[in-house]
Amino acid sequence: MSNALDAALRLVRAETTLVRRFDARLSGLHGVSLADFTLLLRLGQAPGGRMRRVDLADALGLTASGVTRGLAPLERIGLVTREPDARDARVAYASLTATGRRRLPEMLATAEETAAEVFHAPAWSAEDVALLSSLLTRLGGTGLNGR
Repeated sequence: MSNALDAALRLVRAETTLVRRFDARLSGLHGVSLADFTLLLRLGQAPGGRMRRVDLADALGLTASGVTRGLAPLERIGLVTREPDARDARVAYASLTATGRRRLPEMLATAEETAAEVFHAPAWSAEDVALLSSLLTRLGGTGLNGR
């Protein structure tokens, strides 16, 4: 087996492990998945807590229909709402509700705690985490600020 394939398979397995860990914590405490949290976080970082759905899809690396599917349960539980554009009926915005704005910092604290547990010292140094972040960026990964 090639080193490249081995590295790719290890990365996929590590991603699965991380998603499970984040999902368990976020769903247990807040009733959302990691994917839900990521979507809410991007909205929370947007001016006014809202984004065009097409821009949200681009920021998350999803299709427009993927964003629509992801937003539906969040709309049902009152964390986001759909807003039409007053000037263009073809454009729709996703917007955090007051409840979503209130709960997002709690979710962010849980995600921060989970990440700190995953990358705890002495197993991981600050330099290790920075290097991993840099390498993942080379693969197309984005972080908290969308870059």
